[in-house]
Amino acid sequence: MLNLVLFGPPGAGKGTQSDLLKKHFDLVHISTGDVFRSLDPSSDLAKLAKSYADKGNLVPDKITIEILESEVQKHSDINGVIYDGFPRTTDQATALDEFLAKKDTSVTLMLSLVVPEEELTQRLLERAKVSGRADDADPEIIQTRIENYNKSTAPVAGFYNQQGKLIEVNGVGSIDDIFNRLKEAIDAR
Repeated sequence: MLNLVLFGPPGAGKGTQSDLLKKHFDLVHISTGDVFRSLDPSSDLAKLAKSYADKGNLVPDKITIEILESEVQKHSDINGVIYDGFPRTTDQATALDEFLAKKDTSVTLMLSLVVPEEELTQRLLERAKVSGRADDADPEIIQTRIENYNKSTAPVAGFYNQQGKLIEVNGVGSIDDIFNRLKEAIDAR
Protein backbone atom coordinates (compact mmCIF):
# COMPACT_ATOMS: atom_id res chain seq x y z
CA MET A 1 0.00 0.00 0.00
CA LEU A 2 1.31 3.44 -0.98
CA ASN A 3 0.83 5.88 1.92
CA LEU A 4 2.10 9.36 1.13
CA VAL A 5 2.31 12.37 3.40
CA LEU A 6 2.25 15.44 1.18
CA PHE A 7 3.83 18.10 3.31
CA GLY A 8 4.51 21.80 3.12
CA PRO A 9 3.41 25.16 4.40
CA PRO A 10 0.06 26.77 3.57
CA GLY A 11 0.04 27.66 -0.13
CA ALA A 12 2.73 25.15 -1.12
CA GLY A 13 0.37 23.41 -3.54
CA LYS A 14 -0.50 20.30 -1.54
CA GLY A 15 -4.14 20.23 -2.66
CA THR A 16 -3.34 20.78 -6.32
CA GLN A 17 -0.60 18.16 -6.36
CA SER A 18 -2.64 15.70 -4.28
CA ASP A 19 -5.38 15.75 -6.94
CA LEU A 20 -2.84 14.91 -9.65
CA LEU A 21 -1.11 12.20 -7.59
CA LYS A 22 -4.48 10.73 -6.61
CA LYS A 23 -5.42 10.26 -10.27
CA HIS A 24 -2.01 9.03 -11.40
CA PHE A 25 -1.49 6.45 -8.63
CA ASP A 26 -5.20 5.66 -7.96
CA LEU A 27 -5.05 6.76 -4.33
CA VAL A 28 -7.53 8.11 -1.80
CA HIS A 29 -6.88 11.78 -0.98
CA ILE A 30 -7.57 12.82 2.60
CA SER A 31 -7.16 16.51 3.35
CA THR A 32 -7.76 17.42 6.96
CA GLY A 33 -8.63 20.97 5.88
CA ASP A 34 -11.26 19.69 3.44
CA VAL A 35 -12.62 17.28 6.05
CA PHE A 36 -12.98 20.08 8.60
CA ARG A 37 -14.62 22.38 6.04
CA SER A 38 -17.08 19.59 5.05
CA LEU A 39 -18.35 19.07 8.61
CA ASP A 40 -21.93 20.08 9.32
CA PRO A 41 -21.43 23.77 10.20
CA SER A 42 -23.99 23.55 13.00
CA SER A 43 -22.18 20.66 14.72
CA ASP A 44 -20.16 21.33 17.86
CA LEU A 45 -17.10 19.77 16.23
CA ALA A 46 -17.33 22.07 13.21
CA LYS A 47 -17.75 25.12 15.43
CA LEU A 48 -14.76 24.08 17.53
CA ALA A 49 -12.55 23.45 14.46
CA LYS A 50 -13.65 26.74 12.89
CA SER A 51 -12.82 28.67 16.05
CA TYR A 52 -9.18 27.55 15.71
CA ALA A 53 -8.90 27.84 11.91
CA ASP A 54 -10.41 31.34 11.78
CA LYS A 55 -7.46 32.58 13.84
CA GLY A 56 -4.90 30.67 11.75
CA ASN A 57 -4.30 28.16 14.56
CA LEU A 58 -4.16 24.36 14.42
CA VAL A 59 -7.08 22.24 15.59
CA PRO A 60 -5.95 20.22 18.66
CA ASP A 61 -4.30 16.86 17.95
CA LYS A 62 -6.89 14.67 19.68
CA ILE A 63 -9.73 16.04 17.55
CA THR A 64 -7.72 15.93 14.32
CA ILE A 65 -6.57 12.34 14.89
CA GLU A 66 -10.09 11.09 15.65
CA ILE A 67 -11.47 12.72 12.51
CA LEU A 68 -8.64 11.42 10.33
CA GLU A 69 -9.00 7.84 11.59
CA SER A 70 -12.74 8.00 10.96
CA GLU A 71 -12.12 9.26 7.42
CA VAL A 72 -9.59 6.50 6.61
CA GLN A 73 -11.99 3.83 7.94
CA LYS A 74 -14.51 4.87 5.27
CA HIS A 75 -12.26 3.36 2.58
CA SER A 76 -11.38 -0.29 2.09
CA ASP A 77 -9.52 -2.24 -0.60
CA ILE A 78 -7.50 0.76 -1.77
CA ASN A 79 -4.06 1.22 -3.32
CA GLY A 80 -3.10 3.78 -0.70
CA VAL A 81 -3.72 7.21 0.74
CA ILE A 82 -2.36 10.71 0.29
CA TYR A 83 -2.42 12.51 3.63
CA ASP A 84 -2.65 16.22 2.86
CA GLY A 85 -2.32 18.54 5.85
CA PHE A 86 -1.67 15.69 8.24
CA PRO A 87 0.31 15.06 10.33
CA ARG A 88 0.94 18.61 11.55
CA THR A 89 2.69 17.76 14.81
CA THR A 90 5.06 15.00 15.90
CA ASP A 91 2.30 13.66 18.18
CA GLN A 92 0.05 13.36 15.12
CA ALA A 93 2.87 11.64 13.20
CA THR A 94 3.29 9.13 16.03
CA ALA A 95 -0.49 8.56 16.12
CA LEU A 96 -0.55 8.04 12.33
CA ASP A 97 2.28 5.49 12.53
CA GLU A 98 0.45 3.63 15.31
CA PHE A 99 -2.86 3.72 13.41
CA LEU A 100 -1.27 2.43 10.19
CA ALA A 101 0.65 -0.28 12.05
CA LYS A 102 -2.70 -1.65 13.27
CA LYS A 103 -3.65 -1.91 9.58
CA ASP A 104 -0.33 -3.69 8.78
CA THR A 105 0.99 -0.78 6.75
CA SER A 106 3.07 2.37 7.25
CA VAL A 107 3.88 5.75 5.75
CA THR A 108 5.82 5.09 2.53
CA LEU A 109 7.16 8.62 1.99
CA MET A 110 6.85 12.17 3.19
CA LEU A 111 7.10 14.45 0.18
CA SER A 112 7.85 17.97 1.40
CA LEU A 113 7.14 20.84 -1.00
CA VAL A 114 9.72 23.57 -0.45
CA VAL A 115 8.48 27.08 -1.35
CA PRO A 116 9.81 30.51 -0.24
CA GLU A 117 7.54 32.47 2.16
CA GLU A 118 6.99 35.39 -0.25
CA GLU A 119 5.70 32.94 -2.86
CA LEU A 120 3.40 31.28 -0.30
CA THR A 121 1.82 34.59 0.67
CA GLN A 122 1.28 35.54 -2.96
CA ARG A 123 -0.29 32.17 -3.77
CA LEU A 124 -2.66 32.34 -0.81
CA LEU A 125 -3.79 35.87 -1.65
CA GLU A 126 -4.45 34.75 -5.24
CA ARG A 127 -6.28 31.63 -4.06
CA ALA A 128 -8.51 33.79 -1.83
CA LYS A 129 -9.84 35.57 -4.93
CA VAL A 130 -11.30 32.31 -6.28
CA SER A 131 -11.83 30.17 -3.17
CA GLY A 132 -13.63 32.64 -0.95
CA ARG A 133 -11.59 31.35 2.00
CA ALA A 134 -11.25 34.17 4.54
CA ASP A 135 -8.07 32.62 5.98
CA ASP A 136 -6.37 33.09 2.59
CA ALA A 137 -7.35 36.76 2.19
CA ASP A 138 -5.89 38.30 5.33
CA PRO A 139 -2.10 38.83 5.31
CA GLU A 140 -1.99 38.75 9.14
CA ILE A 141 -3.76 35.39 9.28
CA ILE A 142 -1.51 34.09 6.50
CA GLN A 143 1.56 35.15 8.50
CA THR A 144 0.15 33.45 11.62
CA ARG A 145 -0.44 30.26 9.62
CA ILE A 146 3.12 30.32 8.25
CA GLU A 147 4.56 31.01 11.73
CA ASN A 148 2.49 28.13 13.19
CA TYR A 149 3.74 25.90 10.39
CA ASN A 150 7.38 26.83 11.07
CA LYS A 151 6.99 26.38 14.83
CA SER A 152 4.71 23.34 15.16
CA THR A 153 4.53 21.59 11.81
CA ALA A 154 7.95 21.88 10.15
CA PRO A 155 9.56 19.67 12.87
CA VAL A 156 7.42 16.76 11.63
CA ALA A 157 9.80 16.55 8.65
CA GLY A 158 12.56 15.57 11.08
CA PHE A 159 10.36 12.76 12.41
CA TYR A 160 10.14 11.18 8.95
CA ASN A 161 13.73 12.10 8.06
CA GLN A 162 14.87 9.93 11.00
CA GLN A 163 12.90 7.07 9.43
CA GLY A 164 14.54 7.68 6.03
CA LYS A 165 11.17 8.62 4.50
CA LEU A 166 11.57 12.37 3.87
CA ILE A 167 12.10 13.70 0.35
CA GLU A 168 12.21 17.46 -0.18
CA VAL A 169 10.83 18.57 -3.54
CA ASN A 170 11.18 21.99 -5.12
CA GLY A 171 7.63 23.39 -5.02
CA VAL A 172 8.28 26.33 -7.35
CA GLY A 173 7.51 26.16 -11.06
CA SER A 174 4.62 25.04 -13.19
CA ILE A 175 2.05 22.62 -11.78
CA ASP A 176 3.25 19.99 -14.27
CA ASP A 177 6.93 20.49 -13.37
CA ILE A 178 6.20 20.08 -9.68
CA PHE A 179 4.00 17.02 -10.35
CA ASN A 180 6.78 15.41 -12.40
CA ARG A 181 9.28 15.99 -9.58
CA LEU A 182 6.89 14.36 -7.09
CA LYS A 183 6.18 11.44 -9.42
CA GLU A 184 9.90 10.85 -9.96
CA ALA A 185 10.50 10.83 -6.19
CA ILE A 186 7.73 8.25 -5.69
CA ASP A 187 8.85 6.11 -8.63
CA ALA A 188 12.44 6.12 -7.31
CA ARG A 189 11.22 4.40 -4.13
